[in-house]
Amino acid sequence: MLYLVATPIGNLSDMTLRGLEILREVDLVASEDTRKTGRLLQHFEIKKRQISFHEHNEARAGQKIINLLLQGQSVAVVSDAGTPGIADPGYTLVRQAIAHDIPVTMIPGPSAVVMALVLSGLPSHSFTFRGFPPRKEGKRRRFLAVDAESPHTLIFYESPYRLKAFLADALEVYGDRPAAIANELTKLYESVERGLLSELLAAFDEVEPRGEYVVVIGGEGVKG
Repeated sequence: MLYLVATPIGNLSDMTLRGLEILREVDLVASEDTRKTGRLLQHFEIKKRQISFHEHNEARAGQKIINLLLQGQSVAVVSDAGTPGIADPGYTLVRQAIAHDIPVTMIPGPSAVVMALVLSGLPSHSFTFRGFPPRKEGKRRRFLAVDAESPHTLIFYESPYRLKAFLADALEVYGDRPAAIANELTKLYESVERGLLSELLAAFDEVEPRGEYVVVIGGEGVKG
């Protein structure tokens, strides 16, 4: 059996009981970052063999995992934080497992996408998750323009190093829409800033971005 196990995005108390049960039972844990997963396992007093499974070795490690599954072993896939397969490795492995008729299930849990969406105060009945935008301005603006007329709430991940450039491009492409920026979710200094894109951009003239961000932007026609 292949298990995709969601892990905390900050607060370790968010680890589910079922997730812990599976991590204790499987033969192997496939980790995006074995050091981070090692600390998680140690915190919950779980001793388990790990293998590395990340975007740079996904094809090679994925085939190794499939071979182990075909031999009857059970494997749990975990990412650095949150849900495997959502802006993290897992999608291609699930497809491979399905192709080989290997049973696949998921142990749900924390998701920065869902948490930021709900806390944003923007419409949550219909949304589009776009992941990390391209780093270069031209590609990023074209990436954003795909959803310029979408009525759905838009959700993006962004690093602190490109947050201000992203907000400036979003303002240029979408106009001054209502938005929210979530940072350090579930951690001690969790924050969610809400306002128009222009207001959120101006706020970072005085504050240097730190940590990973989730940016939620209202769809076409949404009022602040």
